[in-house]
Amino acid sequence: MGLFNFNKKNGGLMDVIRCDQKEYLMWKWSPNGMENTTEKENAIRYGSSLRVKDGEVAVFFYNQNNGDEQDFIVGPYDKTIETANFPVLANLVGSAFGGASPFQAEIYFINLASIVQINFGVPWFDVFDPRFLDFAVPFAVRGTITFNITDYKAFIKLHRLITFNLDDFKRQVSAAVSKYVKAAIMNAPSEHQIPVLQINKRILEINQWVEQALRTRFSSDFGVNLTALDISDIDVDKSSRGYAELYKITAAQQSRTIEAQTDANIQNLSDLQRINAKNMEETMRIQREEMQKAQRLQTETNFMGAHALDQQTEVLKTAAQNLGSMGTMGSDAGGMNPAGMMTGMLMGGAMGSQMAGMMNQMGNTMSQSINTPPPVPVVQYMLAVNGQQSGPFNMQQLQQLVQNGQLTSATYVWKQGMANWEPAGQVAELSGLFVQTTPPPIPPVPSNQ
Repeated sequence: MGLFNFNKKNGGLMDVIRCDQKEYLMWKWSPNGMENTTEKENAIRYGSSLRVKDGEVAVFFYNQNNGDEQDFIVGPYDKTIETANFPVLANLVGSAFGGASPFQAEIYFINLASIVQINFGVPWFDVFDPRFLDFAVPFAVRGTITFNITDYKAFIKLHRLITFNLDDFKRQVSAAVSKYVKAAIMNAPSEHQIPVLQINKRILEINQWVEQALRTRFSSDFGVNLTALDISDIDVDKSSRGYAELYKITAAQQSRTIEAQTDANIQNLSDLQRINAKNMEETMRIQREEMQKAQRLQTETNFMGAHALDQQTEVLKTAAQNLGSMGTMGSDAGGMNPAGMMTGMLMGGAMGSQMAGMMNQMGNTMSQSINTPPPVPVVQYMLAVNGQQSGPFNMQQLQQLVQNGQLTSATYVWKQGMANWEPAGQVAELSGLFVQTTPPPIPPVPSNQ
């Protein structure tokens, strides 16, 4: 069995129809020594050999009066051409040719197995910062497109060409790739607030935007499945005048912004320190006034006790003098009056008891005043949290902060009298706050003997 060319000029014999290309997307078969043309020059005899590898499909095009018809032979296939495997061919050959006459067909091999990759490049185009529209910065983009064919019928319908290779496909998709890449980069400053001079640092985001836009376009318009788009470089022309002017303006603006922010941070820190110092000063003033008030109250209490004792002593003294005269009261001769003497003794004893009670009470009050210690001074610490001062906090508040995990042994603290800030765990007065006390295991209950 063989294949015959009915063009008188280019006669010849072909035994096997197959594709031996190593890298291809779609390849049109033609007899050896013949160029692909628009003429149907290939006469194929029924029973010739066809070889289709695994991962490819052979498409036979028959041009009939009612339009093109196709037979699709999916690999692996290595058999002679028979009408049993070619439904369209069976109708064409029929009984009129006795199953042996040649027929005209165009044969394409489509690669279904391989992942195909092509390079692309978008030449220099201008990008503008919406804040500085007078300065155009040139950009250029390079990368690769990776794709494969999943719907070969749709692909062959879109790309039935006399000559077709990767360069042909690259030319077809180049305009679409260029359009979407330019759109993504040119709109990045206004739509995504990306500074023009920082675009090349956002390459991953831009790559994702372009890939999403092209995937649908590749499927609907080119009949292929876009598996990946990888932008390898986004170049900026640093020698251009637009780049130099924009860099000068934005760098100066950024410098002023950083300087202003630094000044604001320093001012905020200074204000915070001043407020904390004022709060601490006010707190200490209130504590001093409370201590002085307590001492004055204690002194006044002692003074009032002593004054009351003096007044009572004067009263008793006067009463004693009056008692002294009671012994002679009622006696015209100036002698002793026994009744008055007895009355005076009784009253004197009562007054003596009262005087003794007063002295004991006064002594107890003074003793209590002497033995009562002054108020315990309140210890307060300032904390350094995230570079900022906070506080002051007393010991009870510090203990609560430790329980909440807001104060650790590594937290820096300071109080009046300390030369520097120190970690809380290294301050003897605070070290006890970080001691974790866990009771020992409960002893087992002894079993009854």
